[in-house]
Amino acid sequence: MAQPKQVAHLILPTWAGEFDLRVFEGTSGDVYLLFVYGEIGDGQDLLVRLHSACLTGDAFGSLRCDCGPQLHLAMRQIVAEGRGALVYAAGHEGRGVGLVAKLQAYMLQDEGHDTVDANRRLGLPIDGRDYREAVHILRAAGVRSSRVLTNNPAKASALEREGVRVERLVPLQTALHLRNRRYAQTKQERLGHRAPGGAPLIDGSLAGDGQAFDATALLGEVGSPVDRPYVVLKYAQTLDGRIAARSGDSKWISGTQERRVSHALRAASDAVLVGAGTAVADDPLLTVRMVPGASPIRVVLDSTLRVPLDAQVFGPDAATVILTSERSSPDRRTELRLRGVKVEVVREAPDGIDLAAGLARLRSLGIRCLLVEGGSRVITSALREQLADRVVVAVAPLLLGKGTDAVGDLGASLVRDGLRLVNRTVHQLGPDLVVAGDLDWARG
Repeated sequence: MAQPKQVAHLILPTWAGEFDLRVFEGTSGDVYLLFVYGEIGDGQDLLVRLHSACLTGDAFGSLRCDCGPQLHLAMRQIVAEGRGALVYAAGHEGRGVGLVAKLQAYMLQDEGHDTVDANRRLGLPIDGRDYREAVHILRAAGVRSSRVLTNNPAKASALEREGVRVERLVPLQTALHLRNRRYAQTKQERLGHRAPGGAPLIDGSLAGDGQAFDATALLGEVGSPVDRPYVVLKYAQTLDGRIAARSGDSKWISGTQERRVSHALRAASDAVLVGAGTAVADDPLLTVRMVPGASPIRVVLDSTLRVPLDAQVFGPDAATVILTSERSSPDRRTELRLRGVKVEVVREAPDGIDLAAGLARLRSLGIRCLLVEGGSRVITSALREQLADRVVVAVAPLLLGKGTDAVGDLGASLVRDGLRLVNRTVHQLGPDLVVAGDLDWARG
């Protein structure tokens, strides 16, 4: 096979750092981008990533796959190490079938076929990628042995076949989203990949700090209500049921391990919602930072738009939707929209935004799974109006006495009138207990 031809060489500054970039054209017609960080030196024991192009995931942040988060994680790890190489194979879209065919396969996946069977029904190879040109580029650059950033053993085999020794595979696991969970399971079960989303959360065991783990089971069997998203209430409370001290302080009731689970649940959901009171008091980012994964859409209920314009929830780290009422200032709405915040005016209720109307609007925007993280008024309204499907509560071994109740009055005068959780699971995460279960409205 003729060697790919170098057609460009430049320094490319990126969000992760400055890379030496070389562009190659192979005899196959495919284009390859070789990103090198630091010095290759003797070419031994180099951190290497072979990344198959995915326009929908890499450029547009599609949640149907894990490609975008994997690319970002690989770049971060190479930069953190100070030395490494990434080959971006532009012709490997859709495991080598091309962009159009990949999107046609997506259509079949929407009908219930997995990624393997969808390709077969279209008469396409399950995996049509040829790694020879990519590996030849690495060899020509001086790479002799590698630690490969991948969950796919086939990539390691390709490097070995073409003369680059593989010292070991370095997992490139990212927190799963509900929309790519089945795809990741198929890659593991039918294509031999190594746990793309990390190990499942079992008996409270977590991967190390900064590593992915699969917390999607905590969300239960996600349904598809026609008039609102599937709603999960997620909060941390003390043993005596407080989510904040008398002063309003709530950082941090739960420990680090439990907060990592919270971030994994955000990564698994379409959106995360808080009320204006929480946005003002805590100034949260509501992004995914403690595990590798995609940040959800942030939603704030704010009937009068009292959340300050410099609040972190309006920052550029993730998209934000704010649900407000006709009472809010039109000028303030315009200011927010100019900052890239989506402002939706919905019906009011006596105590603020009409939650049912707000949830219906979110469903119309394509949000199917919503994680509600507070505050107490929002949680109570969702329970009182039967607008929640599941509860995930972290209980910390802490007593505060007077403070903010996690849940307000639900009208239960007798114990037997309380809301029951079914399909329950309990996990110990460090010092905290996490209880998850479905709300049993039939018996409630």
